[in-house]
Amino acid sequence: MNNFIIIFFFLFLGLLLQKVKGFPVTFYKILNKIVVYVCLPAITLCHIPKIQWSNELLFPIGSGWITFILAFAFFHFLGKRLGWSNKLIGCLILTAGLSNSSFLGYPIIEALFGKKGLETAILVDQPGTFVVVSTLGVFVAAFYSKGTPDAFGIIKKIILFPPFIMFVLACLMNVYNYELNLDIEFILLKIGSLVTPLALLSVGLQLSFDRKSQHWKFLRLGLFFKLFLVPFVILVLYVFIFKQHSEPIKITIMETAMAPMITGAILASTYGLKPKLSSMMVGFGIPISFLTLAIWYFIVNFI
Repeated sequence: MNNFIIIFFFLFLGLLLQKVKGFPVTFYKILNKIVVYVCLPAITLCHIPKIQWSNELLFPIGSGWITFILAFAFFHFLGKRLGWSNKLIGCLILTAGLSNSSFLGYPIIEALFGKKGLETAILVDQPGTFVVVSTLGVFVAAFYSKGTPDAFGIIKKIILFPPFIMFVLACLMNVYNYELNLDIEFILLKIGSLVTPLALLSVGLQLSFDRKSQHWKFLRLGLFFKLFLVPFVILVLYVFIFKQHSEPIKITIMETAMAPMITGAILASTYGLKPKLSSMMVGFGIPISFLTLAIWYFIVNFI
């Protein structure tokens, strides 16, 4: 319950600060940099080294990768066909192709499936969605941002992306069973805990309700893709094609039905990919997803 209070508190705080005279208009850019370059690396270093790997983990882990690749194919080809700008295509891929599998996902999954369900939720989030945003996400952000970076430029941005560097380091720690000092882990957890309030505050600072905005039709398309089409594809693929009916599969489907990932929106905004639309995807996607998740929970209980 506390997580939901935090979500709406910081979203509304951002909206209120927009009305404060003299408040820095571009303050959200500072928050974005703190989230991307400080908080996310801390989260990676805390969780990845503790994951126990096995073949059974491929389904929950793979869902994040499938979702993003599906979003890339859908919005890239549709956008090119309809003459959309690269920034619009990149924004929709980054927001509709990534699930809020941690901050929204963890409490919702725990409430619906108990603490045991968190094990699957963490697998969907950490080696799945979070690694996707640190690798393919950075690739998409660089590719669709100003101009068209060359291959070397894109690879350089991925390699030098702090969360990716920490991911590589965390993987090495996992392989060699290296454990962090408890004091260091405590500090990293505290830093990582700032990601949600700072990211939501940033979203609130950018969120607008302009009825004449040209973003509304893209918002509807993006949310339809994220909240309905993606979980439907995962359901068909995992349940009807791969014949998987376990509870972790149900949890995986629910995770893919979560609202757009806040970090994906922050990444899009940082690279100048339609910041207002990226904020709208999160700002409207979160409350709407509470309704759509109820529908998906009803569906997964009958598979």
